[in-house]
Amino acid sequence: MISQLLNIAPEGLHFILLLLLFAQSAIDHKLTLPKVSLWLPMGAALVCAAAILALPASGVLLMGSYTVDGLSQFFKLAIAAGFLVLTLNASRQPTLASEKRNDYYLFLALSAWGLMLLASTTELMSLYLALELASYSLYVLIPIRDKTRPSAEAGAKYILFGAAATAISLFGLSFIMAAQHTTYISVLAAKDWTWAQNPVAVMGLTLFLSGMFFKLALFPFHFWCPDVYQGASNETAAYVATLPKLGGIVVLIRLAAFLKPGMAVTDIIAVLGLISMTFGNLCALNQKDVKRMLGFSSVAHAGYIILGLVTGSVEGLAASAFYAVAYLIMNLLCFWIIARVAMDGRNVMLDDLNGLYKRAPSLAFALAVGAFALVGLPPTIGFMGKLFLVAAAWNQGYNWLVIALVVNSAIAIYYYLTLVRHAYTEEQAPRENVDTSRFSITGAMLLAAAALLLGILPAYLLDRAVWALGM
Repeated sequence: MISQLLNIAPEGLHFILLLLLFAQSAIDHKLTLPKVSLWLPMGAALVCAAAILALPASGVLLMGSYTVDGLSQFFKLAIAAGFLVLTLNASRQPTLASEKRNDYYLFLALSAWGLMLLASTTELMSLYLALELASYSLYVLIPIRDKTRPSAEAGAKYILFGAAATAISLFGLSFIMAAQHTTYISVLAAKDWTWAQNPVAVMGLTLFLSGMFFKLALFPFHFWCPDVYQGASNETAAYVATLPKLGGIVVLIRLAAFLKPGMAVTDIIAVLGLISMTFGNLCALNQKDVKRMLGFSSVAHAGYIILGLVTGSVEGLAASAFYAVAYLIMNLLCFWIIARVAMDGRNVMLDDLNGLYKRAPSLAFALAVGAFALVGLPPTIGFMGKLFLVAAAWNQGYNWLVIALVVNSAIAIYYYLTLVRHAYTEEQAPRENVDTSRFSITGAMLLAAAALLLGILPAYLLDRAVWALGM
């Protein structure tokens, strides 16, 4: 009994947080209760501790549709850690009305809980339900930004694109069920997925994966991404840019059991990865809004992650898992700086970073680390992540995609280092103040240290990723 409780400890404790948040949201107008921003980070830290303790857990629940294994526990820990940072980042959200604060944290936690469930789901219909649970909460969160027109537009676009991706995924699921007569991933892995023998199943899988591609912002399901990043509040954009990506990646890693190099569906995904990384980087070159730039950047990074998924090897999938954590850290760091620079909640333009090294040297240094990591320069975690992807994919039939990654990384140098150039070489600084509190500096330094230390000493994280894939 105790071992079974340990298996679901992360999502179990997180569900208790949800109940507490629901209670506070329901009765806070009647009683004087402690602010959510004071106690929720402590609760999130407890969930992180539970996720660490539950790393070795294993088991199968709910008639085989819910699997606790190394892969699920690896991503649950990443989701829990990311949620902790995001709750801290949102604790000083200036564009959020005080009466909406409890509801905001409730839906934020509900989305993260859905992603935790998604990490363990190994049956396609249950997987779809967990994905929608994580998505519906974001439909509420994105428009919340002082009733501004861009935020309303961002919310509408996210709902419309999300609904379209969901419809396509369900249509694909019907094809899979008709052709393969099962929705369990473990059974589907043994089925035939060649275009010649089972074209209906291949078409269904391609359509079903569109829901995951929507989460990843992979071309051509990327159109919502830069607009949503730009329209949502800085803190909400930080969430959308990070944790949902982990949910999409863990599902794609599970479904990659179907994929082998040279298969029709694998080739389609590889081509989409090529277009995504190229399109994202080219569009980011001309952006002035930093969040919009990071939106197109995430389109490019979705293409990078695809490189590990199409290899059909444990090493490639482990490299994708490693890069998922790297992407989480890099973007949390950049959005932390954005939230600190824009104390009034406005969108940060490139000119707003001018002279940052004088106004807040620690934040300027952390921004430089984040930019170097996103480029993939040593000794950052971004460099090691790309190195592992390239090493795993070389001579697996997709060398052209490896070359495309290297070329696109060179293109990305221009716009990422533009952030550093404005922070360190532009002297005409704006008048707006920057948050230089101890809380702000400590958070930036810890995230920058993680990006550097895991780049210098990546072995432990990679070993955990390989262990997680050794199922």
